[in-house]
Amino acid sequence: MSMLGSPEAKVPVRALVFPPLVDAAFAFLAEGCEATDLRNRLGEFDAAFMPAAEREAVEVVVSSGIVGFTAAQMDLLPNLKLIASFSVGFENIDLEAAAARGIAVTNAPATNGETVADHTIMLMMAAARGLPEVMAAARAGHWNEARKRYRPTLNGSRVGMLGLGAIGAAIATRASAFNATVSYTTRTEKPGVPYRHVPDLMALAAESDFLVAAIPGGPATRHLIDATVLDALGPNGVLVNVGRGSVVDSQALATALKEGRIHAAGVDVLEEEPDIPAALLDAPNLVVTPHMAGRSPIGLRRQCERALDNIGRLRRGEPFVCRVG
Repeated sequence: MSMLGSPEAKVPVRALVFPPLVDAAFAFLAEGCEATDLRNRLGEFDAAFMPAAEREAVEVVVSSGIVGFTAAQMDLLPNLKLIASFSVGFENIDLEAAAARGIAVTNAPATNGETVADHTIMLMMAAARGLPEVMAAARAGHWNEARKRYRPTLNGSRVGMLGLGAIGAAIATRASAFNATVSYTTRTEKPGVPYRHVPDLMALAAESDFLVAAIPGGPATRHLIDATVLDALGPNGVLVNVGRGSVVDSQALATALKEGRIHAAGVDVLEEEPDIPAALLDAPNLVVTPHMAGRSPIGLRRQCERALDNIGRLRRGEPFVCRVG
């Protein structure tokens, strides 16, 4: 048995799977529906890629926010009824085109969010405490020298959350357990949350020791964290980004780190991923993980189950859960 186990039943629905899922995830989906493995092949998908009769049999596409799905690609599948985003994000799926064609779009929030939140706390601590630097120093025989620098910690700090969705709220809960004071910026204040709403991102950055970005990508949030926001965060501040790489201006971040205008940064996403910009490769006080914050067996199974649940709902004619379009 794989690390994910097996779904409860198989639904006779044809689905094309495009995101670069690990083998265990694709195998789980294939046990739960009639899945075709097209991982990493969306760029090849055109009218000549698959016979028309096969395309007509497809009712579901599994995609993601990063992989996306365009209007032209939808037109290749005349009986497409559902695009299930395997991720929380859906920014590159053309919602307007889907709506015009009567195609539902769903996503997968509250599946791997707890794993992302755990990972975020790790990034906050590792960046603030200079984990890569002190590990390298200790291994190089500079044990005593590495101990001389006193580094900030999370306990009692001020944490500013850019975004307070399911993942942001989970991060805030964990930070509060460290006796941190949490504030947040969102477009509108959220009722019933125990944190102070700060309407302006600049003001939030200026009053935070940690600025944590947990928001979707897209044109509206591109480079929302730029040089001016990093300057407001200041030389003792730590930036953490677990949302989308496009939210942070990579060049501005590299400059701020090299010039000591912020203390450190921990990022799980980059605008240029999978490449790391040259300017960031030699930036000090930077912790980078390869867009893996949400990756754990339990989170992966929940993502698979969310997609299969909505595929089952399609077959049974029931309302979809987590519908975004």
